[in-house]
Amino acid sequence: MLNPTKFMVSHAPFIHNGSKISDRSYHTILAALPAVLFGFSQYGMPAVGVVSLSMATAMLWELAINLLRRHPKTIGDGNAALIGLLFAMLIPATTPWWAIITGTFVCIVIGKEIYGGIGGNPVNPVLLGLAILMISWKDVFDFDTALLNYDLEFTMVYPLAVLKHFGVSALDSFRTIDLLMGKQAGGIGATFGLGLIAGGLYLIARGFIRWEISLSFLVGIFFTALIFNQFDSVRYAGPVFHLLTGYTLVGAFFLATEDSSSPVNFIPMLIYGAGGGVLTVLIRNIGAYVDGVVFAILVMNLANPLLDKIRPKAIGRVV
Repeated sequence: MLNPTKFMVSHAPFIHNGSKISDRSYHTILAALPAVLFGFSQYGMPAVGVVSLSMATAMLWELAINLLRRHPKTIGDGNAALIGLLFAMLIPATTPWWAIITGTFVCIVIGKEIYGGIGGNPVNPVLLGLAILMISWKDVFDFDTALLNYDLEFTMVYPLAVLKHFGVSALDSFRTIDLLMGKQAGGIGATFGLGLIAGGLYLIARGFIRWEISLSFLVGIFFTALIFNQFDSVRYAGPVFHLLTGYTLVGAFFLATEDSSSPVNFIPMLIYGAGGGVLTVLIRNIGAYVDGVVFAILVMNLANPLLDKIRPKAIGRVV
């Protein structure tokens, strides 16, 4: 007699390699810790409060949606905590509590849960929440003013704002090694370049992110900035400056590589990353915003479904 269970099928995936969502979430949090801890040492307890509130409210928003929809509780997979941490890494240590709560609401409820939860979001939830705040309350992201009000003895400034308002001639005080070691104003976890690079390489080595996206994003920024600089070195900064300032490194390793909103095929990944890098420099140099990483990656997120349709032609012939 036939066993009826052999005729039962279920939805994909049909083969599972044993990895878990929680593995990626917790390892990404671990990779981000060097940059976050550096932010704590640089900005003190206000930064700790911002990160704590961001992670806590992100998890509470997800739990609330789970209860409201009577779905299984998913905060244990660490994805909401990761979203809260990444969001906090991109904002100033002086961000008011209401902006943090609003931002995590947009990230979790509008950016993720409204599409059915993890895996269904067409754009990066963190970038969506940040973009809404940047458009609605741009003064919150005036890093120089915010940090001056935070501590009158705080002497570091936001390099991209200096470039935007005063030109290349004002960048002489920014040394490459200083930018790499985090001696610049910015988001809590977005200034320590060495820590972000180490975290990104760790994620690549463990197979949690694809090197194609990160590398092509950085290459896109490098060559676009180089072209601008060669055209007018008085007005436009060189490529190394663009690589080590703003959200470039956190974008390359932690934001552009988000699974649901990035391609899975080789050529689309290269186009996706390079396109984000080109758009970043275009927005910085001739756009209205000081930093272009957020909007550049969001645009490429929207292009992702079309990019992922690019397939190499099959080898062989029809017989």
